[in-house]
Amino acid sequence: MNPMTKALFASFASILVLAGASGSAAGQTSLARLAGVAAVQPPAEQPKKDDVKKEEPKKEDKPATPPQEKPVAQFEYVKMSTSKGDIYLELDHGKAPISTENFLRYVDKKFYDGTVFHRVVPDFVVQGGGFDKDLKKKETAAPIKNEWQNGLKNKRGTVAMARTSAPDSATSQFYINLKDNAPLDDGSRTGAAYAVFGKVVNGMDVVDKIAQAKTTTKTADRQPFENCPVEPITINSVTRVTKDEAEKKK
Repeated sequence: MNPMTKALFASFASILVLAGASGSAAGQTSLARLAGVAAVQPPAEQPKKDDVKKEEPKKEDKPATPPQEKPVAQFEYVKMSTSKGDIYLELDHGKAPISTENFLRYVDKKFYDGTVFHRVVPDFVVQGGGFDKDLKKKETAAPIKNEWQNGLKNKRGTVAMARTSAPDSATSQFYINLKDNAPLDDGSRTGAAYAVFGKVVNGMDVVDKIAQAKTTTKTADRQPFENCPVEPITINSVTRVTKDEAEKKK
């Protein structure tokens, strides 16, 4: 080995000792500098995909959607089973909602079951829905508002709310018109007429049978009942039915 080669070897060996002895970044940097290579920082460790949290786009707060109300039917139908036969009524909820809902509340509570037609006036009306066969008055709910200006008229076959002379006094009693009763639509003298809320759609022949009943004056609880059928005409039950059931042909 010539003198020049020895000198290079000794110099390179001293560099290795310096780097190995320090074992530090400074030593490694010195080694790189001495070797004529620029110091390079190790690449930063990239986060794992699982560690990267993606920012979810914020959802705009929307106002809560109010619950949808079940649409109310324009008409409701009931079957009135009497001791003379069945009568089917169409109740006009669209034009007489207060009277219709009031009537149906009594129907659902079976209030009318066992009541009678206590007033029968030929060529006028048949009336019932308030007394049992002994003419004992049944307890009712509070009176309702008179809907006499709803556009419905007291025509033959229509059903309306019976009341006292006070306009808003109707409770459970009703009547069915045996003919067109225009005077019952006239509220000019008393400030209110009589509220129609439905009509007979099947069984008007039964209504006419009821109208033919023999009547008399009876007394119950010291109260006279004029035009009262001699033989009680009972409402056995009143139940809700479908339109098809109400309008079916006998």
